Amino acid sequence: MHVTPEACCIPTGPKGEDRAALVAPALLAAGKDESLRMPIPGGICIQGTDTPFFREDGEGPTRRVTLRPFRIDAHAVTNRRFAAFVAATGYRTDAERFGWSFVFHAFLPPGRSSEAPPEAPWWRKVDGACWSAPEGPDSNVAARLDHPVVHVSWTDAAAFAAWANGRLPTEAEWEHAAKGGNDKARFPWGDAEPDDHSTDLCNIWQGVFPHRNTATDGYIGTAPVESFAPNGFGLFNMCGNVWEWCADSFRVRSLSSVAKVRNRAAQAESERVMKGGSYMCHRSYCYRYRIAARSGRSPDTSAGHTGFRVAYDA
Repeated sequence: MHVTPEACCIPTGPKGEDRAALVAPALLAAGKDESLRMPIPGGICIQGTDTPFFREDGEGPTRRVTLRPFRIDAHAVTNRRFAAFVAATGYRTDAERFGWSFVFHAFLPPGRSSEAPPEAPWWRKVDGACWSAPEGPDSNVAARLDHPVVHVSWTDAAAFAAWANGRLPTEAEWEHAAKGGNDKARFPWGDAEPDDHSTDLCNIWQGVFPHRNTATDGYIGTAPVESFAPNGFGLFNMCGNVWEWCADSFRVRSLSSVAKVRNRAAQAESERVMKGGSYMCHRSYCYRYRIAARSGRSPDTSAGHTGFRVAYDA
């Protein structure tokens, strides 16, 4: 977002243990639900791909990475869990402090005018859009408590993870977990390619982006976090639904001039890795719902298709 919040935007009032004492135990338990933590074996794992689709993103080549065993949430953090975190800590997200976030144009009421970035005119800069009001002040998440929280920046995700006694997964951990025990998998479910007619693989765009989404898979926007079948490790929606933040800084492993320019830009913005794609991805536009695909954004960036899940040391 490239905005520096004013000092007056820092939240005041009860925080930490004082505020937590005022929160219902059931709500706190939902926020730190240990039953969600799925064990992932360590060992030598394969990261990346030797058949990259977006070479400029640094998808390849493959490399062998040694990982320790760890745990990771079965699904992305929900609105319910994030609400528990906010209630316990008084945390304010970057979107709330900045006063706006990006919302997909089709989710706005007819006639509402808002600024659109020229490089991605399907996004709208909406005042008041945040995790609890995903489409702006007239919206809320009351009917979406089991959907992934969105409009969270990397900074927000890292803050939640620390509160939950966890951390954000590394990119290598995320890919290893997404493969579900099959190091050659292209998608969490295997190699079957989702398309405009798929109904049971993942939540992505179906139709003509960005004008018409047929929602053959059942969803225009986010889907409940346990939609579709889990992978071999019991993890839901590792690809599609929402982008997920990883701990790593974004960089492209190449000596090409294009990679050097991309890395300078990423370093200037302190970009962090995002994985998995979202409900807005389509092969014609953003074929990044593959496990090896990746993107990078500044750590204060938020939008209506970006969430996260938490990892934990074993």
